Amino acid sequence: MNKHEFLAQLRNGLSGLPRKDIEDRLTFYSEMIDDRMEEGYSEEESVEAVGTVDEIVEQIIAETPFTRIAKERIKPKRELEKWEIALIVISFPIWFSLAIVAVAVVLSIYVLLLATFLLLWIVFATLVALSVASVVTGSVVLFSEPLTGVAVYGIALASAGLSIFMFFGCKVATKCILKLSKDLAVWIKNLFIKKEVA
Repeated sequence: MNKHEFLAQLRNGLSGLPRKDIEDRLTFYSEMIDDRMEEGYSEEESVEAVGTVDEIVEQIIAETPFTRIAKERIKPKRELEKWEIALIVISFPIWFSLAIVAVAVVLSIYVLLLATFLLLWIVFATLVALSVASVVTGSVVLFSEPLTGVAVYGIALASAGLSIFMFFGCKVATKCILKLSKDLAVWIKNLFIKKEVA
């Protein structure tokens, strides 16, 4: 892909953002490609080194503040007709209720996933505490009741082993919830970004 095609695809991908942001990003990537070409790379190699258009668009949308996107979308492009205003007011109970339900469903799913994530870390902490408490209890009980002391040491060993597995599971869950949070933020921003048809 050459520079012109790359910039055209990038402009198309960013078409819902504020115009100033689009122009700033296009200038930035154009200069980046030019710099690599000055270093002796071919045009195609320079474009390839920048990254894929989809990755860049996703990154730019994630970095663009939601307030800037909303402000751009809220600015009216034209005056609303009286009948349009009347229709918005009359249908307010319906569309506002549906919007609240949609937000509540998305938010409740996210909170449920977040609670599950926190529960995993709580179980991990409980297993660690159980293994430490079992070692202490086993040490105390071992001299008075050897069989009970050995059993408590077994519980400590099992808890420590489970906590190790739990730690890796919690680590994966943490990465997933962070990625989900980022993807959800980008998805919400994309709802406000209306792609303009070229």
